[in-house]
Amino acid sequence: MAVKIRLARFGTNKKPFYRVVVADSASPRNGRFIERVGTYDPRKTPPHLELKKERIVEWIKRGAQPTETVKQLLKKGVVLSKNPSET
Repeated sequence: MAVKIRLARFGTNKKPFYRVVVADSASPRNGRFIERVGTYDPRKTPPHLELKKERIVEWIKRGAQPTETVKQLLKKGVVLSKNPSET
């Protein structure tokens, strides 16, 4: 089972709100997930990012792979190092 840390989209049309979730890579975008580890609201100024840093680090140690978008958010939230050789 390949596990990903990715965004699940919520909200109404043209008003997105995202949850950062840990999910099996075979499950659909807004489908079943293992754990919710944060939220991201791009509509606020500045965009609101809330992360459970300890849980994300734990999942990465277990082998979960963040998607490219989530990697960028984790760098903004200072969960991942900005130096790619350290991740």
